[in-house]
Order: sequence, then structure tokens, then C-alpha cells
Amino acid sequence: MRSTAVRPTDWAGTRPAPAARRPASLHPGAWWLWALSLGVAATRTGNPLLLALLVAVSAYVVATCRRPSPWSRSYGAFLKLALAVLLVRLLFTVVLGSPVPGTHVLVTLPELPLPDWAQGIRLGGRVTAESLVFALYDGLKLATLLICVGAANALANPHRLLKSLPGALYELGVAVVVALTFAPHLIADVQRLRAARRLRGRPDTGLRGLLQVGLPVLEGALERSVALAAAMDARGYGRTAQVAPRVRRTTTALTLGGLLGVCAGTYGLLTAEGGTYGLPVLLAGLAAALAGLRLGGRRTPRTRYRPDRWTPRAFLVAGSGAAAAAAMSVASVTDPAALSPGVVPLVAPALPLWPAAAVLVGLLPAFLAPAPKEPSP
Repeated sequence: MRSTAVRPTDWAGTRPAPAARRPASLHPGAWWLWALSLGVAATRTGNPLLLALLVAVSAYVVATCRRPSPWSRSYGAFLKLALAVLLVRLLFTVVLGSPVPGTHVLVTLPELPLPDWAQGIRLGGRVTAESLVFALYDGLKLATLLICVGAANALANPHRLLKSLPGALYELGVAVVVALTFAPHLIADVQRLRAARRLRGRPDTGLRGLLQVGLPVLEGALERSVALAAAMDARGYGRTAQVAPRVRRTTTALTLGGLLGVCAGTYGLLTAEGGTYGLPVLLAGLAAALAGLRLGGRRTPRTRYRPDRWTPRAFLVAGSGAAAAAAMSVASVTDPAALSPGVVPLVAPALPLWPAAAVLVGLLPAFLAPAPKEPSP
């Protein structure tokens, strides 16, 4: 009697459907390029409406695309840091005064006399609406830049970003990644310990609560540092390979020459006299620096397991931020009055249409990036 093999599909009668392929996450470099481009756009304008629009765009993308991971919780900390920077900027204007003249006096504080060597600095005096508005615009620009950096920190996986760095920057990249991941883990530890103390009916605020929470957090940070150092040493961190002397000299010359070319090209672009040579020198410096990094990677032999690749969606995400930065840079030259509203005389800022439309292009990652995975129960 001949036996026949029974396939798994014969039990159910139908062949099971293939598992749906989950969309891969974006390259972490795309998130950083997108966020830094929005930061560049923020530096090109002092219009509070455009800056608020940039903050709203970054917040919406973070709320839509961030994943349930420790580093994604750091966005709230960057928001608080940006608010603190804005308040400190306003406080300095109130206490130390401002060089911006104004006629709308809000309050007059007692002015303290200072010695002769402190000429140009005053404590107290008149506080005008023009000086406060100027400080608000200036502080809002820096706050927006911090929020854009926080968006990149919340969206990009720092461990995957480390894998994408060239070999010459591997050690520097490890230090930066450790610094970027320390703050999110620290915030998560503080939240966990405060929640545990509240469940036990113990205070988590005030000086006593700060000491009771801060000491375990510091102990956990030290233990994590020791474990990280042991893991890095076991994996050969800091060990280099032998290369020929001419390769080392060529690498040093290309890297230093490239960095000098980048500095000279950037200076040429920022000055009116160097507009003709600025861009070529900058491009030549970038090419030389990249070649030097390429050669310098021979001293750090390492392998990459499943390296991240730049997909069309990653290019579109990075390009959306670059488009916003480019449009804002062009608008700052063609229409500087709209992007930098004056405060003397004090006028209400207007929202320029096509720079605002360029900023809205930064919303493209919210529709292109893969949906975040739900945490497993």
C-alpha cells in the first residue's frame, strides 16, 4: 500500500495566505536631514507666524511617525527646553535692557548704578514693548531650532544612525549616540521612579522627593555606563588597523584641506565679496573632506549587519525639508521685510503665502513614513 504525504495546506483545504510584508522604517539620516533643514529654515526668518508654523509641522510629524521607544519620549523635554530658552531671553531683556529703541513704555523698573567699567550694561530701567517683541522674535527663532533638533532625536533611531556613519567617524559617532540616548533613558527612569513613589503613597515633588528620585537615577546611570564600557571593550572599540604611512598623510591632508575649504566657502557665501568663489570652494572642500573620510575608514575595520538603505521614500522625506529650507533662503533674499518684520515702528507681522506653503511641504513625511508599530500587549 502506497502512502501519500500530506501537505500542511491539505488540512485546511486551502493554501494559507502569505504574510503581509511590513513596511521598513526610514533611514535615520533622512529624519536628521529633514529636521536640520527645518532648522535652517527657522534661522532664515524672524517672522513669528512662520516660526510657529515650523513648530506645528514638526510636532505633527513627530506625533504621527514616532515609535514607542525610549528616545521618542525626549520630544517633550525639548519643548520644555525651548520654552525655558524663550522665557530666559525675555527675562534678560527686562532685567538688562535692550539696544532696541522704543516709545511704548510698559513699565519702569528701578535702575541700579553700575561702575564705569560696565558701560553699556544697565540693570532695570524702562521696559518697552518694542524691546520685548524683538526679544520674543529672537528667542522664538532659537526655540524653533531646538524643537527641530528634538524632532530628529525623537524620530531617528540613534543605534541605526551609528551604523550608517563612515568608518572614520565611528568613534565620534559612538560618543554622540551615547550622549543622545542618555537623556531619553534618564527621563524614562525619572518617570518610572516617580510613578512608583506615587503608587506607594510617597512624595515625588519638593526637595525630599528630588533626592529620593535623583539618587536611584544617578545609580542606574552609573551602572549603565559601566555596562556600556564593558560591552564596548568586548567588541573591540578603539582598536585600529595598520595602514601605510602615505595613506595616513593623504587622509590628513584631504581632511584638513577639505575642512578649510568648507570654512572658506561658507565665509564666501555669507559675504558679498565672496559670492563668486564661495560655492565652488565649498563644493571642492566637501569633496576633499568626504575623500579623506573615505580613506580614514580603513583604520577602523568593521562590518555592517543589514545596513540601512536609502529608499525613494527616504529621499522624499529629506527632500521635503531641503525644499522648505531652500524656499526660505530664497525668500529671505527676495522679500526680507516679510520674513523679518520690524519692531520699530511696532507693526503686526503678516504671513507670506509662498514661504508658508514651502513650510507646509515639510508635512510630507507624515504621509510617506511607515506607520509606527503598536506596542505588543
